[in-house]
Amino acid sequence: MKCGSTGIREFSDSHKDPEGFACCIRLLWPDEASNKEDYLMASDVVTIPEESGIETHGIERVSPTTRTHVRIRDNFTMWLSANLVISTVALGALSTQAFFLGFWDSVLAIIIFNTLGVLPVAFFSTLGPKLGLRQMTISRFSFGWVGGIIMALFNVAACIGWSAVNVIIGGQLVAALTNGAIPRWAGILIIAILTTLVSIYGYRYVHRYERYAWIPMAIIFAIMVVVAGPHFKIIPTPALNAAEIAGFVGFGGAIYGFATGWSSYAADYNVNQPEDTATSRVFWLTFLGIFIPCVLLETLGLALTTWISNKSGGDLLAAALGPLGGFGTFLVALLALSVIANNIPNDYSLGLSMQVLGHTFQRVNRAIWTLIGAVVYVLIAIPAAASFNETLASFLLLIAYWLGPWAIILILEHFVFRHGRYNVDDWNTRSRLPIGWAAIVSMAIGLFGAYLGFAQVLILSDKVKLPTGGGLINVSNAFCGGGTCGWPSLALLEA
Repeated sequence: MKCGSTGIREFSDSHKDPEGFACCIRLLWPDEASNKEDYLMASDVVTIPEESGIETHGIERVSPTTRTHVRIRDNFTMWLSANLVISTVALGALSTQAFFLGFWDSVLAIIIFNTLGVLPVAFFSTLGPKLGLRQMTISRFSFGWVGGIIMALFNVAACIGWSAVNVIIGGQLVAALTNGAIPRWAGILIIAILTTLVSIYGYRYVHRYERYAWIPMAIIFAIMVVVAGPHFKIIPTPALNAAEIAGFVGFGGAIYGFATGWSSYAADYNVNQPEDTATSRVFWLTFLGIFIPCVLLETLGLALTTWISNKSGGDLLAAALGPLGGFGTFLVALLALSVIANNIPNDYSLGLSMQVLGHTFQRVNRAIWTLIGAVVYVLIAIPAAASFNETLASFLLLIAYWLGPWAIILILEHFVFRHGRYNVDDWNTRSRLPIGWAAIVSMAIGLFGAYLGFAQVLILSDKVKLPTGGGLINVSNAFCGGGTCGWPSLALLEA
């Protein structure tokens, strides 16, 4: 145990007690009841072996001396493959179908809100090599032990929700491919099984798959642009009024939620990279790996709706490739498999997040939690498939509500209070972490702000015919109330 260096915020030397009574007690009487939690796990630091089967470790910190993942470009291909998928196209299609926007205002929203949404993902990715910790365990340095459990539960819900959305689209494609011979529920089940087979094996196999999964998808989407391009039209931007503003901010909120949704997983996928990996390279490779496919494919989804306006999700993509006949059917089959690349991070990080719920949960192998999560999201996806557009829009906005204040709190913690310094040995010791009440209260304030914004939109919608909107209003309320405005002052009081 390392005394004088704790996960508790240290604002000045007066807060440190390197030779203090409490430290002596821990060293001389390690088996005291007050300190038993420090010894519940056999080891909080893991040496990564050259595994040939299912990954056996989980959220344990990866020792800096045993990290062998040196392919820095994997920070790009990991996120490129995860976003160069049909779900990204389906999101862009919401612009005209759910939010009733024109072409150029939709493109503007796509660029602006992807930029805002990807920034926290890129930043959190830099913490993986630096700390050797998974993303949800890093939350403990702001939210404490109990708050970390709450955030992990939010993330488990997000993982399950994302997985459900993705397998719905895959199931739609499988049904369209077979002309209904294979129903949507069976397609959902097939995609879920294939996803689970990869994600259950763990970190190395996730990267091996994602390293190449983007290549066939890029070719297929290029073919789709060639086939559908002549049919694209420019939909005029509606007049600037309450409905247009609500549609713009609502679509913006969905775009932001999709992009920033990766932030709660970000550090999970480079913890095995060397501690001295260049931070700037990790940041920009991650940023571009998400930004490029999101902007291109969301714009493609928007453009497809100017040609085929009566279909959504997987059905829209199947219709776009219909003119190619049998070859188009083959491409649709490959597109259905792209869901696997998008769902693998959800499934893998779900298992890690479950282990953050406490030492008892940590003893259960991550692969078991991944398998249980797959069963849950399949049971959710089958009935939700009937109303896909509404399901997708509502879910993306909900994701943005909690991730907004969560990300701001962690970023302020890093730059304002810790100045980039973490006592990583304390990540799994409850007594040496912040209490976390400041972050928990700030998160509650942020979520309440999002609720107020949502209530305002409901009231306005009763008076004026508005599209699904208010996303940005709620997100901005959550950002300001929970993170930027509330947390710094509360954190000073907690310290």
